[in-house]
Amino acid sequence: MPNFPAAPDSAGPAVPPSPQHPCTPPELNRPTWDFAARRLLAKMIGEFAYEEIVSPVPAPAAAGDAWTLALDDGSALGFRARRRVYGSWHVTPDTLTLTPAPPSTQPPLAYGDPYDFLVRARTLLRLDGPTLGHLVHELSATLAADARLDHHALTADVLADLDYAELEGHQTGHPWLVLNKGRVGWSAADAAAWAPEARNRQRLPWLAAHTSLAEYRGTAGLEDPARLYSAELDPVTRTAFDTALRDRGLDPRGYLYLPVHPWQWDEIVLPLFAPALASGALVPLPADLDTRLPQQSIRTFLNLTRPDRHSVKLPLSVFNTMVWRGLPSDLTLAAPAVTAWIHSLRDADPFLSRECGVVLLGEVASVTVRHPVYDRLPEVPYQYKELLGAIWREPLTGHLAPGEHARTLASLLHVDPRGRAFTAELVARSGLTPTAWLQRLFSALLPPLLHFLYRYGTVFSPHGENTVVIFDEQDVPVRLAVKDFVDDINISSEPLPEHASMPDEVRAALLTEPPGYLTQFIHSGLFVGVFRYLSALCEDRLGLPESDFWSLVRAEILRHQARFPELKDRYELFDLLTERIDRLCLNRNRLHEDGYRDRPDRPHAVTHGTVANPLYHP
Repeated sequence: MPNFPAAPDSAGPAVPPSPQHPCTPPELNRPTWDFAARRLLAKMIGEFAYEEIVSPVPAPAAAGDAWTLALDDGSALGFRARRRVYGSWHVTPDTLTLTPAPPSTQPPLAYGDPYDFLVRARTLLRLDGPTLGHLVHELSATLAADARLDHHALTADVLADLDYAELEGHQTGHPWLVLNKGRVGWSAADAAAWAPEARNRQRLPWLAAHTSLAEYRGTAGLEDPARLYSAELDPVTRTAFDTALRDRGLDPRGYLYLPVHPWQWDEIVLPLFAPALASGALVPLPADLDTRLPQQSIRTFLNLTRPDRHSVKLPLSVFNTMVWRGLPSDLTLAAPAVTAWIHSLRDADPFLSRECGVVLLGEVASVTVRHPVYDRLPEVPYQYKELLGAIWREPLTGHLAPGEHARTLASLLHVDPRGRAFTAELVARSGLTPTAWLQRLFSALLPPLLHFLYRYGTVFSPHGENTVVIFDEQDVPVRLAVKDFVDDINISSEPLPEHASMPDEVRAALLTEPPGYLTQFIHSGLFVGVFRYLSALCEDRLGLPESDFWSLVRAEILRHQARFPELKDRYELFDLLTERIDRLCLNRNRLHEDGYRDRPDRPHAVTHGTVANPLYHP
């Protein structure tokens, strides 16, 4: 790792190795690439149609599931697609064809080239030049990552035996966002080293940051950073850190320690914090002794050497999905206070703490490092306010009872190369019927989320990566775990008595939304963002009709409401069962709303029209 301390070499400075001859990664072969490209094009058509970016029409003189889309040059894209709940489109990749523009009489050709689609449909998609150029970049990066995943894919039965940390490296990314692994800023070598699908076990170097730049926060028991470091660092490592500072004539008592992502060090810290490095306000330190594995969020690492130690979340100035993946300074500072408040709600509520046993993976400590210049310029792009810091999150391991194991909710959408659904594998292992297994899934997930919403006017964004399902030894879902509080908790803007105990620091950090919109986070994060795919999968792979799936979801909501009749006014205030809901759009943000432009604040998803709510029964 350049510029970080290493063992002295008596032979003098190391000679840089000769550059290796470039080679093509094995996953970049024609069959693998074509399969991934055709699947991504089908996803692109389906999600763009869902968000009404494009409007396919029924194919003339064809069966009801045949559709066509006219492109800019007069050619027509044909395909078969099933319409699903929320007005979704599920396009079958193998049915994609291209009919050349008249006067050509050539018959429809098998088609699966998303690059060619962007060229032929750029006016239809209403793309400007800069957006189109960046889209092609993200498309290439996403396809390269998909090809790597396909090339090394494991079967569902093998995946079911992996632990939580290892399973993360086999997930395929956000099901709704089309270009879900763009990672703008990473080279191919960076992706091969640090992407979750690369599954490389890494050791993280650390930095010492002077308290003139850095600030520490911790929950009860970790108010003193020394308590955190004594748990997270072996004595030999802690001694080495202190010695590195003393050897430079610096007092360790004036510094805070934090890990740093090596990519962030090379691309951001070294060039942009150069004055602080020159003055000794920042001092590079060696890597600690623990091996870690990056997770789907790409900036969070689980500790493999010591699973009882905290996960670390680090800023990574890479543009992925909708935002730059840094750590906002104000949220990093507030993370332990938000954790303490959320934990206090759970711990004082017997339903949440004892009956549900919900696990809230707290962000219990943080170090925020301010940039001496950017932090004084509120008008600069937001990525320059998220450059350096660290959050320590409670590990999941210590919360699991004997025989329990955990998987992210996103894993339930996975389908292996043989077409075997991961969910189908788990249902088979459980010995339950699909209906009974789903009832257990919904009874594990929904009650704690609903209770936080109805009783406390507080909602998580329970999407597939932040929501963790805890299973018993028979692979039956039994409990819920949630993470990423500060980024993904919203509270009601209408004052509620339950908010009276909220500290000012927490109130300032959390976003507020009107009650009618607060339900959108459960709709968009869980129901639209995960369940609309899971319900289709259960119909196609388990033979359970989509209508039955959503009836089970509705029944669980009504069961919870009947359990707490005293909250009847809250069920009306936070109504999840309305006839229609706003259509949240994620891909529109990239194509039409925000594009790739710089802005001083993080963007938020937009809405476009409404869709029928499958939970509504007149």
